[in-house]
Amino acid sequence: MKLNIAVLPGDGVGPEVTREAVRVLRAVSDFCGYDFRFEEYPIGGQASLDLGSPFPAQTRERCLAASAVLLGAVGGPQFDSLSAERRPEAGLLALRQALGCFANLRPAIAFESISGCSPLRPERILGANILIVRELLGGLYFAEPRAFDVASKSAWNTMRYSEQEIERVARVAFKLAQGRGKKLVSVDKANVLETSRLWRQVVTRIAAEFTDVALEHALVDSFAMNVITYPTRYDVVLTENLFGDILSDETAVIAGSLGMLPSASIGGKVDLYEPIHGSAPDIAGKGIANPIGAIASAAMLLRHTAKLNNEADCIEAAIDQVLKSGMRTADLLPPAERARAASTAEIGQRIAEATVDALNSRMAYFAV
Repeated sequence: MKLNIAVLPGDGVGPEVTREAVRVLRAVSDFCGYDFRFEEYPIGGQASLDLGSPFPAQTRERCLAASAVLLGAVGGPQFDSLSAERRPEAGLLALRQALGCFANLRPAIAFESISGCSPLRPERILGANILIVRELLGGLYFAEPRAFDVASKSAWNTMRYSEQEIERVARVAFKLAQGRGKKLVSVDKANVLETSRLWRQVVTRIAAEFTDVALEHALVDSFAMNVITYPTRYDVVLTENLFGDILSDETAVIAGSLGMLPSASIGGKVDLYEPIHGSAPDIAGKGIANPIGAIASAAMLLRHTAKLNNEADCIEAAIDQVLKSGMRTADLLPPAERARAASTAEIGQRIAEATVDALNSRMAYFAV
C-alpha cells in the first residue's frame, strides 16, 4: 500500500496536532510495511503573509497530485486585517473547491471513558454516535452574488442550491446510513427558505432509492435543541453547508470537547481530512492542544481513501484505550485537575504505541 499524503499544518495549533496525526500514521506504515509518504505545504494566514496567498499555487498543485490531504487549521486574529482574498478562510474555501470534496463527514461519539467531560448528564449521552453529513461546496459559502460594499455600508450573500448538488450529497448520506443504523434525518428550514423546500423535495425523492433507510425531516432550530436533548435518537444527519458547520460544532458537547472531533471531506478529486476545531491561537505553541480530532481524522483517511478498515479500527481502538487509561489533555479536565494534563505530544505518542499494540493483537488473533 502506497500513499502520498499532502500535509498542510496551517496556523495556530495546526502544526502541533497534525504532527501527532502523522506520528500515528507513520506507526501504522512502519508496522504494516506500507509506503506512506508525507510532504508539508503552506496554507492559511502565515502562507498569506509569507507568500502573498493563503492557498499558494504550489500547494494547490501538490494537493491535487496527492493520495489525500491532511489539514491542521487556519486562521487567527493577527490575520484579520488582511484583504478578503488573502484571509486564511479564503485559502480553506479555495482548497475545498480545488479538491471538489462535496460531502463533509463529521462524526461525534460519546466515549464512555470521558462521558464526565460533557456538561450533559452521562445517562443522556452514553451510546450517542452521530454522523453529520454536511454539503460542503454550495449554499452561502460559495454561491454568487456576494459582496461587502463599504461605500453603502451593506453586505450580502446568496443562498443557492441546485438539484444536482443536493442529489449527490444525499446519496452519500443514505449509503452511509445503510452501513450504520439505517436512520437518516435531513435538516433544513423548509418553512421559510426556498432552498430548503427544494432540499426537502430532492431528499424525499432520493429516499425512494434507499427503502431500507428510515427518513425523517427536521427544521434546523428544533433539531438544534433535540440533538442535545436526545442525542442517542440520531444516527446520520444530512444538512446543507451553513447548518452543518454550526450543528457539528454543537455536537462537540456530546463528545466532550471540540478537540475530539475529526472530519473527512470526500467525493472530489482528492479527499481532505482535518479536525473540525479552529487554530486556537490562545494556546498555540504551548503543547497542550488536543490532537485526538486530528488523529481520528487520520483514521478516517485510512478508512475512506486507503480502504484500510482494520488499521482505522486499530487507531480508533487506541484512542479509546488511552482515554480509558485516564490520560487527558487540559480540555478534557476540570480546571482544578489541569495540572495533571498530558501534553499534545504525550497523547500522540501513547496513541501511536497503543495503535501498534492493537495491530499486533489483531495479527496474533487471525494467525491462530
